[in-house]
Amino acid sequence: MKIGYVRVSSSKQNPSLQLEALQKIGCEKIYQEKKSAFKERPELQRALEDIRKGDILCVWSLDRLGRSIPEIRANIDYIQKKGADLLDITHNVDTSTASGKLLIPILTMLAEVDQVLREERKTAGWEIAKREGRTGGRKAGLSEAAQKKAEQAKKMYLSKEPLYSAREICSILNISSRTLYRYLRHVGIEPKGSSLINNVKDNHEGNL
Repeated sequence: MKIGYVRVSSSKQNPSLQLEALQKIGCEKIYQEKKSAFKERPELQRALEDIRKGDILCVWSLDRLGRSIPEIRANIDYIQKKGADLLDITHNVDTSTASGKLLIPILTMLAEVDQVLREERKTAGWEIAKREGRTGGRKAGLSEAAQKKAEQAKKMYLSKEPLYSAREICSILNISSRTLYRYLRHVGIEPKGSSLINNVKDNHEGNL
């Protein structure tokens, strides 16, 4: 008996292509994950438990059998230990044939090599980014709402009449003193001293 298994990588993907291919080759049963599955794949477990000696588990490609090389290889070994075979439609790998049995370890090795190369490229990319001063993550800056508050903080900090203390500015803008410092630096003002007290003209001349 041919048993099919379908899994998509994200909720946006359409499983119809896999289903059509499995039906075309004559699968009598098809197990399909109801949603994108990262950790738990109950339908795959059902399919693996259902197969018997002489059956063929058919998949779109080997990567449908797991999220890592060790997991994929473990599932292939499990299938073969049960006396069943595996058919990879995309790569035309059929373990019921001598050539198919030979290709499994070769494909596994190539996948492992590809994984190592991906990690090396990733590491190299981070090193280049470090040297160029690009550390990734969110770009530095403030949201539109925060920028408006930063401009308000600047006006109050530089105000001569009335004079505002740090506590008053924080209270009016509903922000912490640490956020106030960050906002002022964002608009080009470096607060003097360990805290902001009443604004005095002499304290602002170096910040303009």
